Amino acid sequence: MSNAEKAKALKLTRAEKKEITAAIARAKNSDNKAKSAQDSIPFQRMYPDGICRVTDTLYTKTLRFHDINYQLAQNEDKTAIFESWCDFLNYFDSSVGFQLSFLNMTANAEDYESSVSIKPQADDFDSIRTEYTEMLHNQLAKGNNGLVKTKYLTFGIEAENIKIAKPRLERIENDLWNSFKRLGVTVESVDGKERLRLLHNMLRMDGNEPFRFDWKWLVPSGLSTKDFISPPSFEFREGRTFRMGKKYGAVSFLQILAPEINDRMLADFLDMESNLLVTMHIQSVDQTKAIKTIKRKITDLDKMKIEEQKKAVRAGYDMDIIPSDLATYGGEAKKLLQDLQSRNERMFLVTFLVMNTADNKQQLENIVFQASGISQKHNCTLVRLDYQQEQGLMSSLPLGLNQIKIQRSLTTSATAIFVPFTTQELFQAGGEALYYGLNALSNNLIMVDRKKLKNPNGLILGTPGSGKSFSAKREITNTFLITTDDIIICDPEAEYFPLVQRLHGQVIKISPTSTDFVNPMDINLNYSEDESPLSLKSDFILSLCELIVGGKEGLQPVEKSIIDRCVRLIYNDYLADPVPEKMPILSDLYHALEEQEEKEAQHIRAALEIYVTGSLNVFNHRTNVELNNRLVCFDIKELGKQLKKLGMLVVQDQVWNRVTVNRAEKRSTRYYMDEFHLLLKEEQTAAYSVEIWKRFRKWGGIPTGITQNVKDLLSSREVENIFENSDFIYMLSQASGDRQILSKQLNISTHQLSYVTHSGEGEGLLFYGNVILPFADKFPKDTELYRIMTTKPNETEQG
Repeated sequence: MSNAEKAKALKLTRAEKKEITAAIARAKNSDNKAKSAQDSIPFQRMYPDGICRVTDTLYTKTLRFHDINYQLAQNEDKTAIFESWCDFLNYFDSSVGFQLSFLNMTANAEDYESSVSIKPQADDFDSIRTEYTEMLHNQLAKGNNGLVKTKYLTFGIEAENIKIAKPRLERIENDLWNSFKRLGVTVESVDGKERLRLLHNMLRMDGNEPFRFDWKWLVPSGLSTKDFISPPSFEFREGRTFRMGKKYGAVSFLQILAPEINDRMLADFLDMESNLLVTMHIQSVDQTKAIKTIKRKITDLDKMKIEEQKKAVRAGYDMDIIPSDLATYGGEAKKLLQDLQSRNERMFLVTFLVMNTADNKQQLENIVFQASGISQKHNCTLVRLDYQQEQGLMSSLPLGLNQIKIQRSLTTSATAIFVPFTTQELFQAGGEALYYGLNALSNNLIMVDRKKLKNPNGLILGTPGSGKSFSAKREITNTFLITTDDIIICDPEAEYFPLVQRLHGQVIKISPTSTDFVNPMDINLNYSEDESPLSLKSDFILSLCELIVGGKEGLQPVEKSIIDRCVRLIYNDYLADPVPEKMPILSDLYHALEEQEEKEAQHIRAALEIYVTGSLNVFNHRTNVELNNRLVCFDIKELGKQLKKLGMLVVQDQVWNRVTVNRAEKRSTRYYMDEFHLLLKEEQTAAYSVEIWKRFRKWGGIPTGITQNVKDLLSSREVENIFENSDFIYMLSQASGDRQILSKQLNISTHQLSYVTHSGEGEGLLFYGNVILPFADKFPKDTELYRIMTTKPNETEQG
């Protein structure tokens, strides 16, 4: 790169120059004559790839890992997770030190509020937006979503220089990624800028000052990375507390006294609803050294035991009477030696630190007292680091440097008892994340965007009265208010009219007496990815005919061949000149069958007659409704039993036409099918539904099946594909027979199953990708939205 190109690359915008000027001013404000705030922060250099040179020879990297539902798991699952976590810890040999950091930090209140706010748009829906936003704010207040909980693992090695350290750190990082994945834990690497952001947020807790930094600012400003993250000041005058900017803080270490520790201990600390930083520095001891040390201790104890026995003999006592401490320690030391030699145990040196912060001293003392109560509950003691607050604070930063040499020797299983997993959360702020209730374990908001799933197809399952339709309507409303997606509903029970009407949607009533017509033969030229759109259309018409012809066996192979042949014939004119008046209708298929010689053709034609010239000819018309509204509801309640399945199939095909049009415009189409099980009872209609289910995702469609009959969803191996192709399942209360089926199909533990056993309305389990969460959605009843979404007869009358 030439000098001119370098100069151009370093050219800064006016805003960036302003940021640098502000950073220089902040750096000058530090009292450089004495020790500056920057001098306290114990690292030398941060590299863009996330490697940090902490000392001349110590290099570290950081991973962020997410939660899994350890507290929700059954005992056998907990045991499996615990054993896997032991294996994880045993990976670290004595050359790799590591640090676990657990942060509970208050988020920027404005950012959090804005993440659930829906902005007004000066239209007829602003009153609903306000109501929905108010409901979300009220739900937000019930949990601790204002507290952001994150978990980090920082690991480090000694090396002469960055060239030697880099490949080894990357190899360890790759191994740790794989180990986390085996645990089912999501993990991500933290690059240099993100590590600086993390340090900035920890060191500047006193305000909501955003982190502003760019690597290209360093050269023109002459500043170091520390200048962008350090607080205005540190104050370590008092022995038991410190000040960091305007915040007061205190660091304590955990004195582990209990012979056995409960796996809830770490979780209890992390459940505190205040700013908190729990740090565990863990260093593996070389196995040979550990065994030698314990053998030496056993020898010392034996020597002491002999001395005590000699004393006893001289004093005329029984030589077997020795101090109880000696007997206890001797037995424990021998057991420990056995664990290290014969079981898969290593020896670790552990430093457990707890850092609390608050706005004033009194508040800080209250929080530290609360933390001490937790440690005492588990028979341990939380001891303040007197006159070591600076070292305690710096050791709490996720840099991998431990300046507190108060260590406790623990075996692998004793270290692993501090299980870092508690309860998963599902909160995706901003974007198109929708509300699905509160996490039943933590009371925090569940906000997720189905589009982020590998497969956004979904199912809403539940017994009558459990809240299926209400949940669907709530999602439809939320989608309508914050996305630009098209929404289509197939409504077999006429339940959605009040909501659709309020959202100015279009209701198309299909019934023998209605003047709204939808042509099942409609096709557009983008109907399929195949060269000819007819293949998929032929599948649809086969499904249609199967419903019409009926019979236990469905269509015979000969009949399928005849229908396929006729379909290709009747579309010839339209495909040659695709104008609306040439679009075939059902009577064209009826007449095409008449011209076929096979007797089977006449059998199909006879079955079609009532739908073409008879009393059920509702589907023998060209489409006369414009499907141009964002929200379209097909009301098929009055079709009657004979025609309802047919109606659902025809609507499904209309939706597919809409999906193909929207795909070209890069717009998503959400489709809600109530009473979905009705389509799965015949083999051909089920096969067509499964095919559509699979294709929807690729074409920007997001289908949601709503059903109470789980058995129908699992009636055949083909239909089971619907489960396999649905990464989103909203499961409400289930009947006992269905619970067993679902437990086997979705691999749900008995404990998890309890959340869908006799549960109240709006309560159940949410499956989002690999995450399973219990939820509760108590929607406020004194709202306009509730009145237009409820299907309870007494409430709809009042509304």
